[in-house]
Amino acid sequence: MLSTLRHFTAKIREINQRYSKPHIEMSRAVKISLLSLRIYLFVLVSLILYKFLLMLK
Repeated sequence: MLSTLRHFTAKIREINQRYSKPHIEMSRAVKISLLSLRIYLFVLVSLILYKFLLMLK
């Protein structure tokens, strides 16, 4: 069980290391678009968490 977990985490680290640097060149417009999508996602998750906390009270 423990060896399986170690193998799994080692595989995840290997994949993360392999894809840590992007292989394609991104233009400035693409970088700005991806940043705006990341901010939008953060705002949506924050609103969902806020609504969930309000429902708990």
